[in-house]
Amino acid sequence: MEPWIRAAGASLDRLFGAVGAAGCCVLLADSDGVPVERRGVAGDDATFDDWGLWPGALWSEATEGTNGIGTCVIERRPVTVHRDQHFLARNRALGCIAAPIHDHDGELVGVLDVSSCRTDLTATFAGLIALSVREAARRIEAEAFRRSFAHARILALPGLEHNPAALVAVTADDLAIGASHSARVALGIKGDLAKTPVPASDLLSIPGVESLEEAERAVLTRALARTGGNVSAAARILGISRATFHRKLGHRKPGHRKSGAKRPEAVTQDPAAPCRIPATDAPSLPRDGG
Repeated sequence: MEPWIRAAGASLDRLFGAVGAAGCCVLLADSDGVPVERRGVAGDDATFDDWGLWPGALWSEATEGTNGIGTCVIERRPVTVHRDQHFLARNRALGCIAAPIHDHDGELVGVLDVSSCRTDLTATFAGLIALSVREAARRIEAEAFRRSFAHARILALPGLEHNPAALVAVTADDLAIGASHSARVALGIKGDLAKTPVPASDLLSIPGVESLEEAERAVLTRALARTGGNVSAAARILGISRATFHRKLGHRKPGHRKSGAKRPEAVTQDPAAPCRIPATDAPSLPRDGG
């Protein structure tokens, strides 16, 4: 869980900043229901430790019955287990709000949980906390996804801009090699994209380069953009001549002949041969020689 702890750090701090003053602690647990990272107010540490809301405790549903972390692991969806909804009587003073966290293959890797043992935590307030927990879980997924595909371009799914975790990883060849859990659900993706990449244009239903001519032109256009429109510099980058660059990009200078027009053949003549004027072109001379 070490990579996930690093990816979750900022989101855990932000979430705790929102709920810590209300007597809540924030826990990041693994897929077995064991908390591995925690945020809490130092003055409440002894109380939460007594309740088992501490790294190393076991909150699986098999051990504790219905509870925020364990039930979230089993059902793989956000859950709120408020006070007497807990299975064991000893846990019925707790309010627990949890959301699952998935890796880049869509598999469950952990649970984000906010718990409180205060009696003034109402169901309405727990509902507001649940929104923050789900949003934080998505941010953690997004950060971990970006770290997993640091070498690739990351695309946000059109139409799902509100969900920061709806992401697709794309190579320089425009092949999708990874998709987050949210993207997989939205697009119906199955299997391992790293082993069987698919064209990003097909996956996202957007127009893409479909011919060698278009691909070549895209390379030329990018080179031209990198050099600020300097054709000579762009040609040097690609290892071709300026004339070849112009030809491949389809540029035509004013006055250039259209493609396919034949150049007039050169006429050679023996210097010793008499100069003859074609009869049709011969000038009409006056008969009197004047």
